[in-house]
Amino acid sequence: MIGIVGIVLIFVMVFGGYVAAGGKLGIILHSLPYEMSMIGGAAVGAFVLSNDFPAIKHTLRDLGKVFKGPKWKHDDYRDLLCLLFELIRIARQNPLELEGHIETPAESSIFARYPKIAADRDAVELICDTLRAAGMNYDDPHQVEEVLEKRLEAQLNHALHSSHALQTVADGLPALGIVAAVLGVIKTMGSIDQPPEILGKMIGGALVGTFLGVFLAYGLVGPFSTKLRAVIEEDGHFYHLIREVLVANLYNHPPTICIEVGRQNTPGHSRPSYTDLEEALKAAKQEAA
Repeated sequence: MIGIVGIVLIFVMVFGGYVAAGGKLGIILHSLPYEMSMIGGAAVGAFVLSNDFPAIKHTLRDLGKVFKGPKWKHDDYRDLLCLLFELIRIARQNPLELEGHIETPAESSIFARYPKIAADRDAVELICDTLRAAGMNYDDPHQVEEVLEKRLEAQLNHALHSSHALQTVADGLPALGIVAAVLGVIKTMGSIDQPPEILGKMIGGALVGTFLGVFLAYGLVGPFSTKLRAVIEEDGHFYHLIREVLVANLYNHPPTICIEVGRQNTPGHSRPSYTDLEEALKAAKQEAA
């Protein structure tokens, strides 16, 4: 919703201010379809040219995040801590029982209690791979933390491709606007024998290209890229939380301490309170029993 409000504010303030200052929308509206086809079409073409098909699909799919916001909410962080607590507790009490949960998480009764997390392949694989490695005696906390850090960094870089692609388009839009404006000037020079009134409209229409390129770059596409990057980085905290808890587990801290480490590393606006988490952990224990 906040994204829609921002878009409305952009259009109202730019075009409202223009009209309030005595500007006439007629010239802009007359030239808009032609200028948009040149600038927008060239921008889309450049985007397609510089990305492969999976990257294009990835970017188009990620556009919804600008309006939806982060995937992981307050309750999801609490559920993640409960899930990790249950898995760590089982790993300490009965490692053989843990194997059934991490080898086939789709059939795990623990993962089934947290369907949103279970549906996220990256989160499930990160949890299961780390616990499986610990079971194979690859449990040096420093080495595991380094491996997980590189894995999360690669995952984040891949997720940020959409933001980079949009920013590249935003960077090129002003130049494409100049191209459209130059074409408009060429057209105007071909009609230099026309009266000043006609030439004025033609020059105004040519300048719409420059305006449109700058407006789209800094008013829409650029902010889309920035917001998308912020959302992706926000969601990245969810996976970093998994790393913090599982590395704490490798130091053989008690399960409750491992979960408290995770709670403390949760972003402030999503961090469950100590009491809230304690009640959720008690409920998880009762349900497991």
